Amino acid sequence: MRPAFAVGLVFAGCCSNVIFLELLARYYAIMVTMFFTVSVVNNYALNLNIAMPLHMIFRSGSLIANMILGIIILKKRYSMFKYTSIALVSAGIFICTFMSAKQVTVQSSLSDKDGFQAFAWWLLGIGALTFALLMSARMGIFQETLYRQFGKHSKEALFYNHALPLPGFIFLASDIYDHVVLFNKSELYQVPVLGVTVPIMWFYLLMNVVTQYVCIRGVFILTTECSSLTVTLVVTLRKFVSLIFSILYFQNQFTLWHWLGTVFVFTGTLMYTEVWKNLGATKSQLQKDDKKD
Repeated sequence: MRPAFAVGLVFAGCCSNVIFLELLARYYAIMVTMFFTVSVVNNYALNLNIAMPLHMIFRSGSLIANMILGIIILKKRYSMFKYTSIALVSAGIFICTFMSAKQVTVQSSLSDKDGFQAFAWWLLGIGALTFALLMSARMGIFQETLYRQFGKHSKEALFYNHALPLPGFIFLASDIYDHVVLFNKSELYQVPVLGVTVPIMWFYLLMNVVTQYVCIRGVFILTTECSSLTVTLVVTLRKFVSLIFSILYFQNQFTLWHWLGTVFVFTGTLMYTEVWKNLGATKSQLQKDDKKD
């Protein structure tokens, strides 16, 4: 009877374990798939004649995607003030995109064939950014639903979102190998303090991973500890600082039209969050607390 009992335990215990494991991981599998797709497409867009400033400005249009999908999926309705702010963001992105299209055409005008090919790749990059923007917004809505249903667990979400997609990079193995070869051929760099000499591109990659962890950890903590308004405001200001740094330090081409579009985007974002109302409410609450004391 003992062997039969053991076999019964194996089938009953292991099979039921798999069932409950699947129930636990099913929702995360959907979110992880979205996260992996958005990350890969956003990074790949940089290979399609998309300049880094345009990349950051375009991704700042997440409010548009969130509003559109919120109306379609969640049946939400917004005030005219918010529709106006979204129109402002849309106008800013359109201006920056249009001016970047002209720059691509001018810079690639050595021949009609080269100019058309560069512009076609640029259009593909814009399509990739648009797809990633909508997918990211859908992921945000799905994540908000999960948090509401199961509670907010930032460390758990951070782990699953980054650990489970790792096998997906097998499909990008050839591209990863090509970049490993390029990294190994880069100039040598002596790491401060440690005194170790490594190819400089590997050092850049290490620092990118470390800073990305710090950044994404902060965002996940914000999503669980603060309101969506605070998260949106912090992320928006971060993008603006990154944009300024990219223009000044790397001397990326940025015209007055680009600046106008940038002002439209960030002004519209701040209008959408109604940050001044919340600051006023916070100020009045502090005044009340002072009077009580």
